[in-house]
Amino acid sequence: MLQQMRSAAKWVWLFVFAAFVGGFLIVETSGLLGTTPLTPTTPVAEVNGREILYSQWQARVQQAMQNQQQAGRALTQDEVRQIENETLDDMIMTVLLEQEYRSRGIGVTDEELREFARYAPPPFLYNSADLQTDGRFDPVKYQRLLASPQARQQGMLVALENYYRTEIPKEKLFEQITDGIYVTDAELWRAYQDETDTAQVSFVAWKPAVDSAALRAVTDAEARRYFAAHKREYERPGHAWLSVMRIPRTITAADSAAVRSRLLALRDEISRGAKFEDVAKRESADTVSGADGGNLGRGGRNRFVSEFENAAYALRAGQISGPVQTAFGYHLIKVDERKGDTLALRHILLRIQQSDSTATATDRQADELARLTAGSDDRAQFDSAARQLGLQIHRTEAVEGNVAGVDGMMVPSASAWAFGGARAGETSDLFDDDNGYWVVRLDSISPGGPARFERVRDEVRQKLAMEKAIDGVMSAASQVAATAATSGLEAAAQGAGLTIIRTQPFTRVAFVPGLGQYTRPIGGAFSLAVGAVSAPIRADDGVYVIRVDRRTNASRTVFETQRQAMRQARVQQLKQQRLQLFLLDLRRSAKIEDHRRDIMAAQRRLET
Repeated sequence: MLQQMRSAAKWVWLFVFAAFVGGFLIVETSGLLGTTPLTPTTPVAEVNGREILYSQWQARVQQAMQNQQQAGRALTQDEVRQIENETLDDMIMTVLLEQEYRSRGIGVTDEELREFARYAPPPFLYNSADLQTDGRFDPVKYQRLLASPQARQQGMLVALENYYRTEIPKEKLFEQITDGIYVTDAELWRAYQDETDTAQVSFVAWKPAVDSAALRAVTDAEARRYFAAHKREYERPGHAWLSVMRIPRTITAADSAAVRSRLLALRDEISRGAKFEDVAKRESADTVSGADGGNLGRGGRNRFVSEFENAAYALRAGQISGPVQTAFGYHLIKVDERKGDTLALRHILLRIQQSDSTATATDRQADELARLTAGSDDRAQFDSAARQLGLQIHRTEAVEGNVAGVDGMMVPSASAWAFGGARAGETSDLFDDDNGYWVVRLDSISPGGPARFERVRDEVRQKLAMEKAIDGVMSAASQVAATAATSGLEAAAQGAGLTIIRTQPFTRVAFVPGLGQYTRPIGGAFSLAVGAVSAPIRADDGVYVIRVDRRTNASRTVFETQRQAMRQARVQQLKQQRLQLFLLDLRRSAKIEDHRRDIMAAQRRLET
């Protein structure tokens, strides 16, 4: 069955898509959705009381899926879930922005639409090859296009109007949000100092370990009080524990030889007159460069993996390589132009995949696995299938929103399936990807969101035990600091049996081995006088006593030569930060109700 489906994959997916879209429209317009949890007015989410319809969301999801669909392979459930989440997030933000426009009285006049259309072409037109002259956007060609009958007949003017009715209010809002940002010379100088001042220190550290006795010393009452005051820190995504079976797509030496022979046949076709670009468009598995005739652009060394690069630099301009094997498959490489170490390259990639005969055997085994498990709720049936087929069962933990993995490989669709309403003990359908076929059993699941104290009790105890352990070494650290202030750090460390660690020069924003990044000891390195020994400095992982051995201050003269460029970059950075914070706050302060879990649960109840 799988073999037959694989050979007809292109037509199957065309039919599935047509059937889905057609069926969805028929059902929605006929009112048949009333027999399911969905109706034509079912909201998938509500944003401050405004509904986003499930049908609108699904239409957008299907469009996004079509845009991302890779030839010859269906999207995994993980990929679909990501598209669904991103699409709903975009729709929610659109509603929030529209509500913000209304509250601020932001609108668009017809005159503004005309002005933007004339003088601010959107990116999809600005970068159009038809509107370029000598590699640059040509305003004359653009104006000629706007005035042409084709622009109206083909709907371009309507598309432009819709684009600007969305973008102009957004631009006005963002200008209001970021208006008035200015960076003083003093602020620029401090930022320059952070990145340019350097310090070098010697330090001793107490990093206590937490043992079982220390954990027992933390009372339940202490842990509960700490948890109550820090609940937000313990919000967690969902976790699922999975059992996984895999039937690998094993590549044989014969499979590799067959792909190499196919590539040699393509090289022979090109040598007999076929254009390299046309063959690349037709055959290359690198869909990005293949669509552009295999073009990899122009550049110097260190752009590609060593096997590919060594072969490319061995070619003359106009020459085509023999088959070159890398981790990606077999390549034909053509050098279009060579100037010193700069090459303009094209390539054709064929991935090393199973031959039809090998794939048929794998498909038959996968069919048998699907038959033996068959989406069962019986845990024993999963284990029995593994024994019958001689397959190893792997255990793994999946985190909601992330792809599950086993032995360094991603397990397609497993995470999305587990958090999509599967029940503990349930076995999935057959999933597949380039690595093989997979069947997954959900052993247990823990929902995400605010954590219950019982779930994070051990983590809270660990935190409090570390705090007490650090309290316990403060006295010893104070004694060493006092001795070091009079006798020197070396003598104090030797007397206490401690080892002094000396750092390389570092800035305020650097990661420093032994001290971390953005920590209190690093701050102390820039506040103490050179040669001074600090009092004990408490950090999250222990206590430090440091001595500043050297400090080099930033050059004010060099700063003055860079000041204006720094101001422009800093203002732009602050605008982006303010904008991101505004959008984050807009969403946090909104009342958003996501109904997807309820809809999925209702659908599953009907299925059972």
